[in-house]
Amino acid sequence: MDDSSRVIFTGGRVFDGTGSPAVPADVVVRGDRIEHVRPGGGTEPEPGDRVVDCRGATVLPGLVESHCHLTFPSAVGHLDPSFNPPIDVGFFHHLPSPDEHLVLAARNARILLDHGFTSAYSAGSLTPVPTEVRLRDRIAAGLAAGPRLRAASFERDNNPVRMGPDGPTPQETGPDAVRAFVREQAELGFDSVKLLMSNDDVFFEGGSMLTQYSAEEANAAGEQARESGVWLNCHAQAPESIKLAVRAGFRSVYHCSYADEEAIDLLEAHKDTVFLSPAVGIMWANVHEGAEFGIDRAMAEKMGSVKSLEAMTELYPELRKRGLRVLPGGDYGFPNNPIGRNARDLELFVRLFGYSPAEALRAITFHGGQVMDLPVGWLTPGYFADLLVVRDDPTQDVTLLQDPANLEVIMQGGRFHKGLR
Repeated sequence: MDDSSRVIFTGGRVFDGTGSPAVPADVVVRGDRIEHVRPGGGTEPEPGDRVVDCRGATVLPGLVESHCHLTFPSAVGHLDPSFNPPIDVGFFHHLPSPDEHLVLAARNARILLDHGFTSAYSAGSLTPVPTEVRLRDRIAAGLAAGPRLRAASFERDNNPVRMGPDGPTPQETGPDAVRAFVREQAELGFDSVKLLMSNDDVFFEGGSMLTQYSAEEANAAGEQARESGVWLNCHAQAPESIKLAVRAGFRSVYHCSYADEEAIDLLEAHKDTVFLSPAVGIMWANVHEGAEFGIDRAMAEKMGSVKSLEAMTELYPELRKRGLRVLPGGDYGFPNNPIGRNARDLELFVRLFGYSPAEALRAITFHGGQVMDLPVGWLTPGYFADLLVVRDDPTQDVTLLQDPANLEVIMQGGRFHKGLR
């Protein structure tokens, strides 16, 4: 679209992302931005305008994936059982070349956009190669179709010996080593840097309760991130790892399953600066949908998924009551939880965490825009025209968003990815 043309979405109900009820309204787009939202409709078309009839549908902001792994290999229609820890990690023994991995990630990005996600905040690259930086820049330049992307580094685990595709290699630890890692990843062009603050039961029994960084190392990471102009994200399940991350100024805390009362109070005190992404989808998939891929109930228990899902179901209703910004999405890219199924998190937020449909939609749009730190996630003048037209009313039934056939229009930056051309 050129900057002088308009698109008028009329006749439908509009959910603007803020959590207010959907109401009859027109959304008017000029160029790549929203020009205005007119409650009650009645916008008079001008010569050259394109009018989209939204009767029987709801207009809402494009969805934001808050814990994205575009370099993970499995997506709907493209399952790869060789990346399925701890059952199979064969993927690392036949790693694609950097160019091949970029093609895989670009495929996943398009699939995510096809399912209504117009923005994505990465939770980490699978390898040290800056594939996400290349992909982010290609999407921004219009050379690839995909969500607006905030690229994240691979996760640093702080072990003296790091396991990689070529075997074990020594790794420096301590505050200076952590500073160097953050600085190096910033220089590679990543928007954020990820640390494995706690380990994980997938790797060994009790790993989720093992905090891997000292306060000095966490604070060094925070100081260097601010100096280098990048954000910090972390995998953190143990109470101490959560507290260290919040005190050091981490932006996104993933999982957070076993937060104790002190950690909850600390999160509440920092609720204006921290985001949480529980990644409930992968835990649900491991507990209920993994048998085909070797994850039966016994394996799900061994992996910690049963315990984590139970803990999340108890914790997150409390965090919701305290006003924490909890975001749907996360850890899609495994064979039992492929990229493209991401909108299922909305259903789990409603069923397990006590969110209303409107609250869940606010989390995946308005709060998603906040974690992106971009003018997205809100249908308001001046914001990017990233929006969906969804058949029927997802503010009453969020499961509608799980079927891409219900997405009548996907618009990103004023351009139709799906729908009217």
